[in-house]
Amino acid sequence: MTIPTGEVGVPDVVRELAGDSRVAPAWSNELGGLTFRIEPANGQAADGGGRAGAGQRASFVKWAPRSERATIERVDLADEAARMQWAARYTRVPHVLEVGADEDSEWLVTEAIEARSAVDPRWLAEPETAARAIGAGLRALHDALPVDECPWTWSISDRIAVAEARAAQGHASDGWSPEARDRLLDSPDHDRLVVCHGDACAPNTLLADDGSFAGHVDLGALGIADRWADLSIATYSLGWNFGPGYDHLVYEAYGIEEDPDRVAYYRLLWDLG
Repeated sequence: MTIPTGEVGVPDVVRELAGDSRVAPAWSNELGGLTFRIEPANGQAADGGGRAGAGQRASFVKWAPRSERATIERVDLADEAARMQWAARYTRVPHVLEVGADEDSEWLVTEAIEARSAVDPRWLAEPETAARAIGAGLRALHDALPVDECPWTWSISDRIAVAEARAAQGHASDGWSPEARDRLLDSPDHDRLVVCHGDACAPNTLLADDGSFAGHVDLGALGIADRWADLSIATYSLGWNFGPGYDHLVYEAYGIEEDPDRVAYYRLLWDLG
């Protein structure tokens, strides 16, 4: 995900959902998906019939265009809503307000959590605090979500299957090859199976004003996997967002020693899959 720069077109359905509320682009992704923050005008309920801005609190609209690539990548916002609603029984994630689709796109409306992303300018200026909150947040998530009750997986075989589908349609990641696939099949033993976030990059952890973990967002890939599938990407993303030198703080806050072999494997799986 990236923060949009320049002018961003607001899809008609997002304008309809927002009504008279203020609409601001928040995130974009490589598949053409956009996320907008909907802020009720003057902090009051919207008057224009919009649903996303119809309450006293801000909300987010995640919008995704339908495309062959999105299908391959298994983008399904109704499915994400189901995972979020399930996870909300055990941990803090956004409350789902609405999910919908038409022939051109799909959308998911959630209530905003009053907290800042770990890559908000406030926390980019305090990377140690952000790294600790990311580690603590992952530990809280992994301890809270019950593996025996989770209906979804994020297994290595699932992820390799997506990579193969992408390659068959000409969307293979750089470095994908039969040899790379063989390397991925030589996977490490599981350390501990948990319900993983599925995209534990820094932007998806929220921090309260005191720097503590406050919640998670973007749970579209949530499912059962080894905990290192999350930990390896959480620390991987620190380098993209904060620079090197903070991985140890994630591990300390989580309560685990780094496992270089598992980290290397799951980062390769991320890059290729």
